[in-house]
Parts: sequence; C-alpha cells; structure tokens
Amino acid sequence: MIILDGKLLSENIKSELAAEVDIIRSRGGKVPHLAAVLIGENPASQVYVQSKIRSCEQAGFKSTLIQKSADTTEAELLEIVKQLNEDPDVDGFIVQLPLPKHINEERITLAIDHRKDVDGFHPINFGRMAQGLPAFLPATPFGIMEILRRYNIETAGKHCVVVGRSNIVGTPISILLSRKGYPGDCTVTLTHSRTHDLPGEVRRADIVVAAIGIPEFIKGNWVKEGAVVIDVGINRVPDATKKSGTRLVGDVAFDEVAPRSSHITPVPGGVGLMTVAALMVNTLKACKKEIYQ
Repeated sequence: MIILDGKLLSENIKSELAAEVDIIRSRGGKVPHLAAVLIGENPASQVYVQSKIRSCEQAGFKSTLIQKSADTTEAELLEIVKQLNEDPDVDGFIVQLPLPKHINEERITLAIDHRKDVDGFHPINFGRMAQGLPAFLPATPFGIMEILRRYNIETAGKHCVVVGRSNIVGTPISILLSRKGYPGDCTVTLTHSRTHDLPGEVRRADIVVAAIGIPEFIKGNWVKEGAVVIDVGINRVPDATKKSGTRLVGDVAFDEVAPRSSHITPVPGGVGLMTVAALMVNTLKACKKEIYQ
C-alpha cells in the first residue's frame, strides 16, 4: 500500500511555481496576485484561507485577504466582488465557502468574473471543462487529477466510482476522469445517498473517489483488494485524547480501507493541500492569460 502524499506533491508544485515566478520577476513581468474573501468567523474557513495565503507567500505570489464580519450583507459582498473584478492587479480571487445563510452562494458565484474564477466554480468554466475546452478547473478535482498524474496511477479503462455528486467535487471529477487522455479514459459511476446498494457499487471500483462529507463513511469491506482510494473528506470528530478535543478524519475509514488499497490519500495531508496547490496553478494561468485573453 502506497500513501499518496499530498503534502509532498503540494510542496513540489509550490517550488515549481516559485521558480517560474522568479523568472517572471527577473524579466520585469507581473507577479501573480490572488485575493481571498472571508465572511464570518468559521474556524475551518479561517484555516483554509490562511493556508492559501501562506502558500502564496511561499511561491512568491502577491496575496490579499479581505475579511468581513458574519453580518455583512449580500449587497456589500457583491460590491466587494465587483471591485475585485475591476481591479487590474488582481489576477484571480476566491470567495471562501460556506457563506452565512443570508447570502445566496449561487448569486455570488455568478457575479465573479469567469476570467478571475480560479476556484473554477463559475458555469462558464464548468461548461468549458465539460466540453474539454481550456478552463479554470475546479481546484479540488484539479488537485485529484494531479495526484493521479504525478503518482503515475493507471486510469485508462479503469472503473472509477465517485461517491458524492456536488458541483464542487463529485460531478466535475466524474467528468474529468471520463475525458479522453491521461489521467482519464475511465469508465465512471457517479453515486450518492440515493444509490441502491452503494457498498456493492463501490466494491466494483478500481478507483474510489470519496466526497460525500460523512466521517469514515466508506468501510473496509466496501473496497476491493488493490483499489486506489482518493479521500476528499475533511471532517472534525470528537477525540478526548487530543488537546483540542477533536481530530480530522476523511470520508474513508482509513484503518480499515488502507490495508486493502494499492494507493490511498491520508487525511490530513492528502487532497486538501493539493486543492490549495491547484488554486495557485490556476492563478498563475490567469496572470499569464493562458485561458482567457
């Protein structure tokens, strides 16, 4: 069993980005600039955003954090989005989800200029991705594809079962893995909470992508011997042995599933860090105008 080390891969990607930014800077070019908008005091969101800002600094990117209280109105957030859309120095930006319940997330996503949508959530980027056109890929699926590519995981003709159908992870990764080329050419089954005999579906998988958001949902006897397991979940569960009183687990029961797997991502230290790395790759692409002029 091989651990798919997202920490190592993300550090490698940040080193590659830093080398490219050094060249851009030495030639007097524009340094990539990523902005992040954080509304409210959600602890997990604060950790994610700080990780993104820290990673930007490591790669030599310029970064801006706009932090507002949870009572920020939708109109005020739309104005922030408008200002970032119009700021020529900002190459890409994210609005950290989830947002407070009084703000319509879909309305905010649609307001973001698709040319600066480095999270890859805008329908224009999603549609271009689905048609195989150049686009900013959703950051988590992009990170998963990089894990498969950098570990040389065979995908052509493999049966991939995706558990979870969100627009952020499940649906886009099912599209990417089914596309022509490597890593892709999979036969993909997209499953969810209403799927009949979900354990039976997962047992058929050569590659499992678990993105259902339920702690340790995928059990050991659900996974066939030698499967590749990609665990997208980041769930905080009680643990009296920890100083914080909690620990992070994925959507996969790691101790049960790992012995049956040929490759598996850990939580933490797996997909989450690759999501941040993918976001930065998208920001560099935006700065260089590789997708949109």
